Formats: sequence, structure tokens, C-alpha cells
Amino acid sequence: MQQRRTLREDLLDATAALIIERGFRRVRMQDVADAVGVSRQTVYNEFGDKWRLAQALTLRENERYLDGVDEALTRHTDLYSAVAAAVAYTLGTAADDPLKKATLTGTGSEDLLPLMTTHAEPVLFAAKQRIVAHVLGQWPDLDEAEVTELADAVVRLTMSHVVLPTDPPEIVAARLARLVVRYLGDPS
Repeated sequence: MQQRRTLREDLLDATAALIIERGFRRVRMQDVADAVGVSRQTVYNEFGDKWRLAQALTLRENERYLDGVDEALTRHTDLYSAVAAAVAYTLGTAADDPLKKATLTGTGSEDLLPLMTTHAEPVLFAAKQRIVAHVLGQWPDLDEAEVTELADAVVRLTMSHVVLPTDPPEIVAARLARLVVRYLGDPS
């Protein structure tokens, strides 16, 4: 099982590097296989097709972002600071992320945009679920239904600012943190 996980990670790493270098449209399954030193059939066996490979890469990258969100939330005892730090982390990291840049602005990667917009349900669901669990674990007196409702809105707004940034991350983070505290109150 460990060997399979390593192969999968290697394939995803190779895919990310190739997308950054060439754009998604110019990446072939054979290119991914060659980069890792396996057969093209191995890549197909692992992911099924190129679109599912892109989905797997997107979900893995989302988990990495959520690890950082967890860390940002944990570093703060007050809800306002925690939310502001988590949103600022997400927006700042996305702005510096070569794979996000390739997806959002790179020629030949337009086909990946739906994974962050119209077909982003898996990313949104995973983010909302993980954030709700973290927030309720850290602030157990908050109402679960309200946290779930607000987490959905904040995740969607944050993703919107990743796709189309309009203000500096700190400004957006402060706005969303105020929204959260006004809606939920300050549990600390």
C-alpha cells in the first residue's frame, strides 16, 4: 500500500510540474509516465483518464491548503484572528502558488478552471467539512448549523478571491473575519 501511495504522489508531483511548465492542454499521460519512469498504462490504471488525474491533483492540493488553514486556526484563540489568519494564509499562498498561477492565467490550462469554479464541489465539500470540524473542535460552544452555513459562505468567498483577487489578502481576510464574528459572535 505504501508503494502505491508513493507512486500516486510521484505521478501527481510530475503532473503539477508539467502543468506549470507547459499548461494542462499540452500534458499527455505519456509525459506523466515518462517523468516518473513508468508505463502510460500505469498512469491510466491509477487515475483512469487525464481529467480524473487533474481532479486528483486538485484535491491533493486542496488538502495541503487545508493543512495550512488548520495551522492558522490553531495559532489563535479568538475567532476573529483565527479566521483572518486562515483566509490570509489561503489567499497569500494561492497568489504565490505556481500551479494556481498556471491554472488561472497560464495558456493551455483553461480546461482546469472548472475544478475551481463550476465543478469545484469536491473541493468546496472537503474544505467546508474540515473547517467545520476544526472550528467546532476549537470552539465547541458555537452552533453547528450556523458554523456549517457560514463556513460554506466563507469558503466560497475565499475561493472567489483566489480566482479573481481584487484587494490585498489582509483586507479580504479582515472583511471575512468581521463577517464571521458578527454572525457567530465571539466565543472567546
